[in-house]
Amino acid sequence: MLKAVIFDCDGVIVNSEPNHFSAFQLTLAAEGITLTQEEYNKTYLAMDDKTCFETVLAVHQRPTDKTTVKRLIHQKMAVYKTLSQEKLHIYPGVTALVKQLEGRYKLAIASGAFRGEIKEALDKAQIRSAFPVIVSAQDVKRCKPSPEPFITALDKLNQLHHAATIGGLIRPGECVVIEDSIHGIMAASAAQMKSLAVTTSYSREALEGIADIVVNSLTEVTPEIMEALCRTN
Repeated sequence: MLKAVIFDCDGVIVNSEPNHFSAFQLTLAAEGITLTQEEYNKTYLAMDDKTCFETVLAVHQRPTDKTTVKRLIHQKMAVYKTLSQEKLHIYPGVTALVKQLEGRYKLAIASGAFRGEIKEALDKAQIRSAFPVIVSAQDVKRCKPSPEPFITALDKLNQLHHAATIGGLIRPGECVVIEDSIHGIMAASAAQMKSLAVTTSYSREALEGIADIVVNSLTEVTPEIMEALCRTN
């Protein structure tokens, strides 16, 4: 039985991955490090900023001390903010789907973005009030593909709604995760949750076989489709 839906943000609600990639690329270029789109999609997409910079720096045998990583994160955030002010689009179907789900299921966000970036996207889509739980990069120690973001989101939903005494705890198998990245789908699977993948960042071929269902757009998704996922083993 479907009881909760957990959304990723970047690549699902807002078309921000191009801005994140450009911000990473420009910040690293100033350090003399080249980051290609292929490398980003294969390795770094869905990582939070801290993990991304630590990983890239280690690959290029650069210092990964806290001071260096923090400096790069702040530089990247400033570039991302500038790019997003120029161009930040909400994906088709997002607002309509959230309106259908709100009040019917418990809703949460679990994203590798920073809280301010998530809130900006939700405000732009006019759906922020639908998400009482937001799990950002600041709220977890390990980013996707670790299941920690989704497990944390479910824990917060259960705490918020006092589910232990009212209707029972929401179990992982009663949750559907909406994701765009391979790392995100892997995280959902590790959390023992169902996954619905959108082909905004990866091809259908790359997502099929690891996600429970793949769609081209959230305009194709209905609550009934997600309920069917939670009825399958």
